[in-house]
Amino acid sequence: MKTVHCLFEQSGTFKNEFKKLGINAYDYDVLNEFGETDYQIDLFKEIRGGYDGKPSIFDKIAKDDLILAFFPCTRFEARVPLLFRGEAFQQKKWSIRQKMEYSIQLHEELNELYVLISKLVCIAEKRKLKLIIENPYTQPHYLTTYWSLKPSLIDKDRTQDGDYYKKPTQYWFINCKPKNNFIFEPIEYVEKKTIGKVRGTDTTTRKTERSMMHPQYARRFIKQYILEEKE
Repeated sequence: MKTVHCLFEQSGTFKNEFKKLGINAYDYDVLNEFGETDYQIDLFKEIRGGYDGKPSIFDKIAKDDLILAFFPCTRFEARVPLLFRGEAFQQKKWSIRQKMEYSIQLHEELNELYVLISKLVCIAEKRKLKLIIENPYTQPHYLTTYWSLKPSLIDKDRTQDGDYYKKPTQYWFINCKPKNNFIFEPIEYVEKKTIGKVRGTDTTTRKTERSMMHPQYARRFIKQYILEEKE
């Protein structure tokens, strides 16, 4: 593996763990809340361009590289069906028209994200690029129900590998397979966090904080599932 391209990651969590292991890695995102984004670009635009055969970041990614995409999950998550039905707490006093208009907007956003993540896979397939996609696994999840790809790996409790959150997570491996390496190193104590109690900071939003992974989890995931045993 020559270079790792971390898409939709601005925290530098996985990027920096790859670098500690001697592997070139870069973060790509439209935001730069942590000062870690190496390429601050519109990745949705890049995916559309790459799919349509136009110049894009994918032109510079080699078959020996790895793309690790933390694709936005805001419209695939378990709470979205509740919003479609108009049954969320904040919708209790909404009129029928408000609920209908919001559901139209919600469906358009869902459709856009579904098309984009599917185009990302098509780009990888066409170019024979190694791609790993991460997304939550909490059910019901839109991709679990309606996507033609089944997850290659499901982590039902991330705290067992030293993360902040138990938060179930699924991973799709395209043009590569998860390794099954043994990790012979102790797990350091990490104070657990509860998703519902997480708040934003002076520089990051609540949404960003909820998506964070601990560096220890990133390191163990890389060693256990991505690297060849000799590496």
